Amino acid sequence: MSEEYRAKIFKSGNSLALRLPKALGLNEGTEMMVREDHGKFIFEPVDAPRRKIDVSKFAGKAPWLKPLTREERELDDDSPRIWDDPDWRGWADKA
Repeated sequence: MSEEYRAKIFKSGNSLALRLPKALGLNEGTEMMVREDHGKFIFEPVDAPRRKIDVSKFAGKAPWLKPLTREERELDDDSPRIWDDPDWRGWADKA
């Protein structure tokens, strides 16, 4: 669930500025992208770090799985695939 905060607009020189609560966790100097959509404003960090999924603990969930060797990762060039058949006309024929 998202939090709701109040922010205040004030004059800063010849511009307007938006004072954001410290609780948002933004760092001073963070460049923000501002979009207006039908009277609503959306603020996002310009260089928002991509979220990463930590998969380091997944290996313990399936101990029977072992990493493939380089040879096992190689695919055969003559691997039989239905779409390689010159007479195949697509998945619609299989329904």
